[in-house]
Amino acid sequence: MNRVLFLIATKHVLARQRQSIVSTLGIVLGVAFFLAVAGLMQGSQSDFIRRLIDTSPHITISDEFRLPRAQPVETVYASGAVDLRSAKPANEPRGIRGYERILETLRAIPGTRASPVLNGQGLVRIAGTDVAVSLSGMIPSQMRDITVVADDMVAGSIDALAADANGIIIGDALAKRLAIGVGGMLPLAIGDGQTHFLQVVGLFHTGRMNYDESQAFLNLKRVQSLLGRPARVNSIIVKLADPYQARVVASRVEKSGGYKSVSWQEATEDLMASLAIRNVIVYAVVGAVLVVAALGIYNVISTTVMEKRRDIAILKSIGFHARDIQLIFLFEGLLLGIAGSVLGLMLGAALMWSLGKVTMKYPGTSEDYPLPVDWSIFVFLIGLAFAMGASLSAAFLPARKGARVNPAEILRGS
Repeated sequence: MNRVLFLIATKHVLARQRQSIVSTLGIVLGVAFFLAVAGLMQGSQSDFIRRLIDTSPHITISDEFRLPRAQPVETVYASGAVDLRSAKPANEPRGIRGYERILETLRAIPGTRASPVLNGQGLVRIAGTDVAVSLSGMIPSQMRDITVVADDMVAGSIDALAADANGIIIGDALAKRLAIGVGGMLPLAIGDGQTHFLQVVGLFHTGRMNYDESQAFLNLKRVQSLLGRPARVNSIIVKLADPYQARVVASRVEKSGGYKSVSWQEATEDLMASLAIRNVIVYAVVGAVLVVAALGIYNVISTTVMEKRRDIAILKSIGFHARDIQLIFLFEGLLLGIAGSVLGLMLGAALMWSLGKVTMKYPGTSEDYPLPVDWSIFVFLIGLAFAMGASLSAAFLPARKGARVNPAEILRGS
């Protein structure tokens, strides 16, 4: 029976070729536009997150506490009315206590890499110019696994930092500003007022001007010596095999160690929220295009119902049920939706391929980068589902109207 209904629906679609082609073309353009825009937006979002994940630690453990430590009086009288005022914490050296134990716990997690870091501030004084520099003391042998500095090196190497305890790696923008190169001596003033001369053993370039002008990497023991904090670190940076598990691992580490552990998701919540809002806007706008295209299907099927009222009456009089009539017109919407979706997927794939070939230069860079396009099956499935849903929804109302035709009134009138 369904085969007969499907053949009737096919006859109806082919009988109105011009209107059917126009309606199908609307779905084709809607699906293609949806794929092109969604693929480009998802591609740019994935590229942004990938760069964010690659260039930043997945988890940063600092020598801070998310909540202040509970005072003894609050612990003893937990259920009492306690008012503590003017409590001054004792002065003690900052740093993560027992960081070796935290490192062992982290490294026990499969695919997890962790490294201790001592961060500090210094001042470079050359030719009457004072430049503030952020110092990061790390173990050189672990820098390749934890940071992307090795990939961004434009002169020298990380190995030179391991060989020279008095070495320093700075950004190429800072080197250019100070007119210094690899092998030059960099005068660095620390908080104690003393000036220490460090040898530049490498230059890196990340493309972020502020970072390249202010960041420097040294041997961990050298920074500990410069800052007068032997055997101390004030942060631990962590890289995970699965970056999207960072929030879970950070929560577990903070509960066990007490120190504040911030995942990359928490550190960039504002950016992630902006991306989510942008996705909603994009899908809403592109979805509206498909809804407008579906109106063409509605018009075609609605007109067919009006023109075929006598045929509907005859079909009902020979034994066809109302649900059979409704299925006929739903099949029409299905045919138009399938044709439009298939052709739209092909055209959309062609547009995505063309966009992927477009290159452009980002501000502040000299290299050409291709537009990031997301080819995941998820984008295609969303486009297909949206097109088919819009097509069937547009066919439903005319189909229900056709199913309610009273054959006695039509035949008596004819």
